[in-house]
Amino acid sequence: MHAPPRPAAAGVDTGVAEAVTSELKRCCADFVAHSRSLDPVFAHDVAERLATFTCDGGSRIRPRFLWWALRACGGTDAHTPGALRVAAALELIQSCGLIHDDVMDQSAVRRGKPSFHTQIALQYPEAAPARDPGPSPFSQSAAVLAGDLALSWADDLVAEADLDPPVRTQVLQIWRAMRTEMIAGQYLDLHGQTTSSRSAVQAIRTVSLKAARYTVEQPLALGAALAGADDATTRALTAAGRCAGIAFQLRDDLLGVFGDPALTGKPSGDDIRSGKATYLLALAHSRADASGVTTVVNLLRECRGSAPLSDLALASVREALHSTGAPEQVERRIERLARASERHFAAANLGGPAARRLSELLAQVASLPQDGFITTEAAVRGVA
Repeated sequence: MHAPPRPAAAGVDTGVAEAVTSELKRCCADFVAHSRSLDPVFAHDVAERLATFTCDGGSRIRPRFLWWALRACGGTDAHTPGALRVAAALELIQSCGLIHDDVMDQSAVRRGKPSFHTQIALQYPEAAPARDPGPSPFSQSAAVLAGDLALSWADDLVAEADLDPPVRTQVLQIWRAMRTEMIAGQYLDLHGQTTSSRSAVQAIRTVSLKAARYTVEQPLALGAALAGADDATTRALTAAGRCAGIAFQLRDDLLGVFGDPALTGKPSGDDIRSGKATYLLALAHSRADASGVTTVVNLLRECRGSAPLSDLALASVREALHSTGAPEQVERRIERLARASERHFAAANLGGPAARRLSELLAQVASLPQDGFITTEAAVRGVA
């Protein structure tokens, strides 16, 4: 995983994802080398697979938010090494979240390929229980350890980043809050499935903690902190990020039911099968109950816990959801959040090319049409 020397800030501007990937390869090479010194089996099965998963996948959306917030707030060449190091850490904590999430949701596919625990299961078929086609306890446990390792590597990168003491203090404060928020959101996600929660308010809280804050809001806060931005600017940026992040996750929930797996890289209907308490499903339940239509609730209950949904079953679910008007209500909520994100960003009072790039990125994630906006389908191809 050889990586070229770090570029100057202007060089990163022309290819943020590429610069962060180079930083990741540089860092992961060191981590993997250390793992090999511990044990070759551990290195091959877990560390090398984790490095490949992290370096070869994803759109680097979180590092892009960090970078353009840094640049919009006045970041220069002097900030580049520390910023790239923290940006790489964001990708590793994302790997942690994805690997753990796939275990909890029993998802066999991630980014169009076998998920981490599925790869382990394919490597060790003898570990699968007899007559059980699902992932083995061994493969799931190994994936949990891989996610833990990703979080450990991420923490190491942040701790070792070359930052001035006041900036370090602020970055660590944001980082620690972000870790806990992500875990709290993941727990609420599980809790909602277990309790069959139908609370739209709780669904939004879960979305905010699990996805919006660590996908958009906190990367913006990290970029602003690295650049030494004032409190007012940081508050406006993070408010814009919170709205855009929630809008993005609500869109992702829609695509989880109505999206094309060839574009999203994950199967449609997993949220239905697992009984995930998404905002979409909470609204559908609420509206069906209010109108006295029991067929929708019964259909969703029947699909829960089943094998991957057939095309016919998925079509029935889609039709039932549309009959409640819930998808259209989610679309309207996304639109309101996107407009609110615009207003908050304007309040940050940032100008120049970097601010424009950041505005475009927020609009892309919130699915707001504007110059440079890519279609939702294209955006989702790698945002996860």
